[in-house]
Amino acid sequence: MKFEHRAVPIVLIAVLIDVIGFGIVMPVLPALVTELGHVGLDEATRIAGWMLAAFAIAGFFAGPVLGNLGDRYGRRPVLILSMIAFAIDYALMAAAPSLLWLFVGRVIAGIAGATFGPASAVIADVTPPEKRSAVFGMIGAAFGVGFILGPALGGISAGLGLRAPFLIAAICAALNAVVMFFLLPETLAKENRRPFRWSDAHIIGAFRPLFHAGNAGPLLLAWFFWQLAGTVYPSTWSFWAAIRFGWDATAIGWSLAYVGFLTVLVQALLTGRVIKRFGERGAALIALSCASFTLLSYAFIQQGWQVYAFFLVGAFGAFAYPALNGTLSNMVDASHQGALQGGVSSMNNVAAILGPLIATQALAAGSHHGFDGAAFLVAGTLMALAALIIALFVHMRRTSEPAPE
Repeated sequence: MKFEHRAVPIVLIAVLIDVIGFGIVMPVLPALVTELGHVGLDEATRIAGWMLAAFAIAGFFAGPVLGNLGDRYGRRPVLILSMIAFAIDYALMAAAPSLLWLFVGRVIAGIAGATFGPASAVIADVTPPEKRSAVFGMIGAAFGVGFILGPALGGISAGLGLRAPFLIAAICAALNAVVMFFLLPETLAKENRRPFRWSDAHIIGAFRPLFHAGNAGPLLLAWFFWQLAGTVYPSTWSFWAAIRFGWDATAIGWSLAYVGFLTVLVQALLTGRVIKRFGERGAALIALSCASFTLLSYAFIQQGWQVYAFFLVGAFGAFAYPALNGTLSNMVDASHQGALQGGVSSMNNVAAILGPLIATQALAAGSHHGFDGAAFLVAGTLMALAALIIALFVHMRRTSEPAPE
């Protein structure tokens, strides 16, 4: 693909390295929390849930601030400083002497991780409107590839020690900051900048656009359940695999890489064909049903090889985002499309806060009572509810008139 501006591939590489840094530490997190907290895996799971919630809350509040800072001072300084913050965060976690320092590191990462807005703004600055969707799609591809490489590298480097993946992530982030300092041009012209006002940099009213969704209410509820269920993978996978199968960091890393690889493969090869054949609503039902079946299966399987076998079905859940987003777009009039996407983004942030708490507490409580599949049972049920809502209450009626206020 030919890029319209040299800033685009630099931003895509930045996103890739960010996701690699996130994924590289996942395989070792259970052992590290257990070691620093002097607790068992059950309690470590609860602690990790609060860490993920702290990460999401920090990003939720930092997002509007960083976006407005980017509009005032330009995209380049915001992105460079965020990469430096990432490097500091991972170095801090590599040397963390206690759980408190791990929490501090996660808050820093949450703030720095809110850079997807400025990164997307770079693309919007330099890419013609008719080509933006394709380039935004490449951000999703970079995310997918990073989620394959990150856990695999984390599992391999764990052989050097629990702190090694954090050091590698810190080095990657620091190199990313250096590359951007020398190669990333500023894409926001000075005449297009505006003053920074705290009154603009808040989340109050972020959900107001959802009231313009008209008859899309049931679909939005299904979307929220889908988002809540999906957080079970990043929040509990490493802990669940260690508890149920006794997997070490290497085994966990390879399993996560496998999940990421199949997800990207399905997205690249099948999504367009399935949506064309069954329509967006039909594809969404297929995706949610397959995802629910796999999650519920994970609640009860007892052999490690079954993880790989059942995800051959679960990978079809990759249809969910494009299918649900397409269905939502077809149910809302053109005048509210942009605002609605902003409201959905805010709803996703809430799911990112609540989901890990629900999943990790369910895993810990269930494990304590002899059933370590509780988190996947809850997630599978939420996913099934999302599919049921779409089957019963969501009908494809394209909006020809403005949605009711």
